Amino acid sequence: MVELYAPLVLHWCRQARVPQDEIPDIFQEVFAAAARNLGSFQKKKPGDTFRGWLRTIARNKICDHFRQRTPRGIGGTEARMHIEQLAEPPPLEENPAADRPIEASLLSRALESARPHFQEQTWRAFWRTVVDGQSAVDVAAELSLSPGAVRVAKSRVLHRLRSDLGELPD
Repeated sequence: MVELYAPLVLHWCRQARVPQDEIPDIFQEVFAAAARNLGSFQKKKPGDTFRGWLRTIARNKICDHFRQRTPRGIGGTEARMHIEQLAEPPPLEENPAADRPIEASLLSRALESARPHFQEQTWRAFWRTVVDGQSAVDVAAELSLSPGAVRVAKSRVLHRLRSDLGELPD
């Protein structure tokens, strides 16, 4: 999990303008919380994703971190409110355009990690259908397999990737 999602968590920390020397602390807190609560992650709604769940943990840990850094204001309620506003991190919003390169890297690492677990023909059947967009019938003819075997190969690799990633980025 850390190997795959580390760049994304670092990206979110930078996006929230966490000072560089404080990022390792938040990074550790995010993955510790994720590991502790991994069993409670559930996809209750169609849009629920592991990445979204991890983003929520990161946002909460970033906010906690900024709150802990906030000195208690003196000079009344107005002064304290002003100081607390300064300590709030910028919102960690969904930004598909900014996240796209990080997610592409995540998918690339997941593919590299999964590939050694499959025979070459299984991997080629997956790659030709999913990445190259070829039909199962065409790939079957190319690899001397049945179309059903191509679909099974595709399904096996996708299952492994979903297991590694929690979901597949679009």
